[in-house]
Amino acid sequence: MIIALVLGTRPQIIKSAPIIYEAIKRSLDIRVIHTGQHYDYNLSKNFFNELNLPDPYINLGVGSGSHAYQTAEIMLRLEKVLLDLRPDIVVIPGDTNSALAGALTSVKLGIKVAHVEAGARSYDMSMPEEINRRVIDHVSSILFAVSEKCVKNLEKEMVLGRTYLTGDTMFDVFLKHMPIASKSSILKEIGLDPQTYAVLTLHRAENVDNPLRLKSIVKAIIQLNSIYIVFPAHPRTMSRLSSQGLLRKLEEANHVKLLKPLSYHDMLKLMSEARLILTDSGGVQKEAFWLKVPCITLRENTEWIETVELSANFLAGYDTDQIVSIAKRLIYDDHVKEKIKKLPNPYGDGNAAEKIVKFLSGTSTSDSTV
Repeated sequence: MIIALVLGTRPQIIKSAPIIYEAIKRSLDIRVIHTGQHYDYNLSKNFFNELNLPDPYINLGVGSGSHAYQTAEIMLRLEKVLLDLRPDIVVIPGDTNSALAGALTSVKLGIKVAHVEAGARSYDMSMPEEINRRVIDHVSSILFAVSEKCVKNLEKEMVLGRTYLTGDTMFDVFLKHMPIASKSSILKEIGLDPQTYAVLTLHRAENVDNPLRLKSIVKAIIQLNSIYIVFPAHPRTMSRLSSQGLLRKLEEANHVKLLKPLSYHDMLKLMSEARLILTDSGGVQKEAFWLKVPCITLRENTEWIETVELSANFLAGYDTDQIVSIAKRLIYDDHVKEKIKKLPNPYGDGNAAEKIVKFLSGTSTSDSTV
């Protein structure tokens, strides 16, 4: 049996890692196909090395471009690889253009698709990721859902594939690597003490490609001068900040520290000791929840609504006053963090990858199908 796994971004590498570990442990033939969607080779290579993953079977080297270009180019290059490899099943993690292209190419070749992180919904069709995840779910033969809410979403849409409640592979990798991350010296390197700063991440197109939204968010960050803000910025975000004349404003703010993208372990350590996290990333919302750090999501919706319903994650959108108001409340409210520490985890028990690989290999004895 040959299992192909298609990925192309750093978040996909993270959520795929436990599946790759488990497949190798069971001596299964798993081939990782890297599309090259995140086009910084060294950053991607470093993530594979840091997570102790074998090199990809192949890197398609697609690189940057519009949604149409990336999706089409991945499909063209991937088709040749799949025709040559003839896998029994293709595993698709997440909701990126790589995921969409991988699912469409596979199903059109008559190859079964298994979607990891199925059923997540923001109900915002202006988000490319929402379009991608809906299409992927409806062409998949096997759907691995991370939570009960995701299962219900799939039931409402009456998907044709079989749904399994497995939990979240991101939680698997979080549990495995947090002991390593806890030894990171990142705080010492940048001269920070625990609980004295907030962490900011910002990368989504609807924020960084929209001048009005980007300006509004930056204005909020500058106004939040009562706390030090550490901002590991993606190269694309830096480019947009620069072109809008906003980068200099952040550089001149004494309470803002701009960093290059961090390793997985350094980022986990940085977030774990933060007083507050501000983000537009889906993955960071969940990591903040597991780290028991209050989170402000710089979006008007989220696919991880469980974190909002449990009052661990607060939707602020891009309105300056809203962001500042929520942040100031959370910075000074120790009760919120104490409440978060006691919350149940809706995203599984840390054994999602084991369940997934058992289902894929046909060795599962669990009745987790729904």
